Amino acid sequence: MDTIGVILVDDHPLFREGVRNVLEGEEDIQVLAEGITGDQAIKLVREFRPRIALVDVNLPNMNGIQVTRQIVAEHINTQVILLTAYDDVEQVLHAFRAGASAYCSKDIQAGKLVDVIRHVARGFYIVGDQVFDDAGLEDWLSHGMETLRRPHLEGEADAFAPLSPREMEILQFVTRGLSNKEIAARLGISHQTVKNHMTAILHKLDVEDRTQAAVYALRHGWVRLQDTRK
Repeated sequence: MDTIGVILVDDHPLFREGVRNVLEGEEDIQVLAEGITGDQAIKLVREFRPRIALVDVNLPNMNGIQVTRQIVAEHINTQVILLTAYDDVEQVLHAFRAGASAYCSKDIQAGKLVDVIRHVARGFYIVGDQVFDDAGLEDWLSHGMETLRRPHLEGEADAFAPLSPREMEILQFVTRGLSNKEIAARLGISHQTVKNHMTAILHKLDVEDRTQAAVYALRHGWVRLQDTRK
């Protein structure tokens, strides 16, 4: 029997334990390693070269979409299944444009998650209850982007690219209400550098100001509410 090697990356221990217990009960699936941050996800993929990476969208250091793009950029033959507590059409499109093979809610039933892993290992793509081949996914993406009609999804690839780690870090401070000057002091960089990053953030997210950027980050699960109180 061909065993499907999996790494699991999520910063919630109880969730990881639950998923690991489910997968360990399957003869054709083996959990190779676990991590809790985006950086660890990249390191584990490089080390173990798993067939499947189960990755939470909302991770410290790098979010799951950034992790996906990095894996694709390095041409590593690992398929990424993103797990999320947020059901957002725009985020789903964003994930598949980055190179994800599946996008699943974290309240997915155990048996369904196992099915998703097996489908993805065979080269299919999963969106909710839908199973696509390459052509089917392209059609779904085209229809989704046409319906959404967001400028940052209709433009060049770089226009909708997920934020860089530094931009994510700055955006987290923005959601806590810090000014550019305060962020610069926290990060040890110049005020102008922070302003430049903020300009890039507003452009990538297609929003007009800091408040809209903060709302966007919270709505998409990029920043957790508990983070904003630190």
